Amino acid sequence: MARAKRKIEAEVGLYERDFCRWVEEQVALLEAGAFERLDLENLIEEIHDMARRQRKAIRSDLIVVLTHLLKWQHQPEQRSTGWRGSLVEHRRRIEDEIEESPSLAGYPAEVFERCYLRAREQAAADTGLPPETFPAEPPFTLEQALDRQFVPD
Repeated sequence: MARAKRKIEAEVGLYERDFCRWVEEQVALLEAGAFERLDLENLIEEIHDMARRQRKAIRSDLIVVLTHLLKWQHQPEQRSTGWRGSLVEHRRRIEDEIEESPSLAGYPAEVFERCYLRAREQAAADTGLPPETFPAEPPFTLEQALDRQFVPD
């Protein structure tokens, strides 16, 4: 049994067995200039994933911001410091992602409409209000949504 397990582990690469150790090994190989020993297939995939993760983070944070703005606008009696705090946090996260990767500065504009539709759906789920309560088109601009001071009247 143990022999069969060792054989299976030998067939499965370090990437699948221990991701953190694999990353550390790839870094060591890069630093040593041992490029021929790099796990290029998985390294390329991970680099692609890094860019996808940054875009996904921006989309996710933008949806949260838009959801809170909709709830702020349509449930004034429920307004809370938690909503305001969440707006501050998620706007800051978007700023941080763009500061870290300035090439993503235009990305929020690319996904604004799609994120608004998801935020509209989320706001309806969070509030229990019918989806048609929330405008089909965004009632505020991207610039307003990302403005640290903006909350709808």
